[in-house]
Amino acid sequence: MEREPEALRGKKTTKIAVVRCDIVSETCPGVACFKSFNKRNVHFSDYGPDTEIIGFFTCGGCPGRRIFRLTDSLLKHGLDVVHLSSCMLMEGGYPKCPHIDEIRQMLLKKAVKVVEGTHH
Repeated sequence: MEREPEALRGKKTTKIAVVRCDIVSETCPGVACFKSFNKRNVHFSDYGPDTEIIGFFTCGGCPGRRIFRLTDSLLKHGLDVVHLSSCMLMEGGYPKCPHIDEIRQMLLKKAVKVVEGTHH
């Protein structure tokens, strides 16, 4: 039986998910979000090597109809934090999500920590 290294014993893995705009997902494969996570920069800079992405999903379209169901599903897998992707927050190339406040509140009601942003 393989034993866990002493340095990792008892250390909890932080499990995160990224929710992104359904409309933007038609043109964006999420590369910048994953690059930022893998390099632990911008909005992922506080995470250590014991962090993993367990979900990467779209909101399901306005007004965020998938958020509630998918968050419940991810909570069964130990979800700790949800990042609202940069595409939901930016103004300029894409319109800012008009339902961002409701989506944030949905997540907070599930007792999930919310971080605004991924790679911007």
